Amino acid sequence: MKVINLTEPMPKKIHVYQLSKWPVWGLAFRPFFLGAGILAVLSMSYWLLILSGYASWQLTMPATLWHAHEMLFGFAGVVAMGFLLTAAQTWTGVPSVSGIKLCLLSVTWVIARGSFFIDVNGISQLNLYLVGGFQLVWWLAGIAILTDMLLQAKSRHNYLFIFITAMLCACNMIFLSLVVLQKFSFALNIVDTAVLLMVLLVGVVAGRVVPFFTARGLNITEQVRSPKLDKLLLFSSLFAIAWYFLSQLFFNTLSVGWVFAWLATLHFYRSILWWHAGVLKVPLLWSLHCAYWALAIGFALIAVSFYSPLILFKDALHLVTVGTIGLMILAMMVRVSHGHTSRPLQVPVLVNVAFMLIAGAAIARALLPAILNHHLAWQLSALLWVLGFILFLFHCAPILLKRRVDGRPG
Repeated sequence: MKVINLTEPMPKKIHVYQLSKWPVWGLAFRPFFLGAGILAVLSMSYWLLILSGYASWQLTMPATLWHAHEMLFGFAGVVAMGFLLTAAQTWTGVPSVSGIKLCLLSVTWVIARGSFFIDVNGISQLNLYLVGGFQLVWWLAGIAILTDMLLQAKSRHNYLFIFITAMLCACNMIFLSLVVLQKFSFALNIVDTAVLLMVLLVGVVAGRVVPFFTARGLNITEQVRSPKLDKLLLFSSLFAIAWYFLSQLFFNTLSVGWVFAWLATLHFYRSILWWHAGVLKVPLLWSLHCAYWALAIGFALIAVSFYSPLILFKDALHLVTVGTIGLMILAMMVRVSHGHTSRPLQVPVLVNVAFMLIAGAAIARALLPAILNHHLAWQLSALLWVLGFILFLFHCAPILLKRRVDGRPG
């Protein structure tokens, strides 16, 4: 019979409070980037299996709508929120969300992803209501935290991000409502509008970080500044989003191609202003510049798609979604993961390969359908995407889960 020694300390239980102190809950970029990387691999792998005929789709909504939702509102949305909630702390000096609150926010996002696959007999479309509910809670909580930080610091220069995230939340809810009503065509138009909103966010962030990162990375004394062009691009983008939305949902006689041609011209000009040959030697720079060039080229191809049957709108749009949003997200996640954990801004070869794979995925999805079988091009693009984000997780997951090198919190 074992004798219990009452003088020995009792083994400690792991409480939720203790879990909330783990490094991964230090700042929003950690769990959100990690979740985004996992979702990028799992959801695209499932999509690849569907395209290849190895997996069946059982849900009441078309698989293409699930794919669009998860890539835009799930993947890109969580990265955008993770970046903004982290950057806002730097901009304002106001502490961002962390600990148990960040843990709960992350769990809410995860539950929304899984809710798509809940199937209860006799309760039609319960999964969509659950997805909508959890997504709405996640969006509103993130926007409320961001708004509180910016208002406390009176950071008027950044109020635009409140508007953009609120509009993305609205598009997400409208999209899910239309899917419930089985208005699938309208739902796809909402997705396209949300893509333009996400591109607006990417364009604003790129205007701040790409010239700055380029100057620092190449040891250039002065960074390129173009405040008038940046403001023109902002208002032109807002006009384009409104014009496209109206043309697709209410006034289909409106001409749209010229709007994208104008945006392409502005982005081309800004790309040229930012360009420096030295960026080709630095993976964390060439990936950002490549992503931005893809935006200019993608908008140009979208403009052409309205006047020529040789370019399909969806193919051209994917040069923007994969080549701009996807590659920009990957590059920024790697850089922020290194920078905010006090690690050197130097990446191994496998990260450079990851950038190349996502760039290849964009080319395969946008351009190869014109010369190959569409399904083959889509499968190749999905495969390259999955491989690219597997490499991201292999490199960045340990960084996101470990403490900062300098020992500071965050």
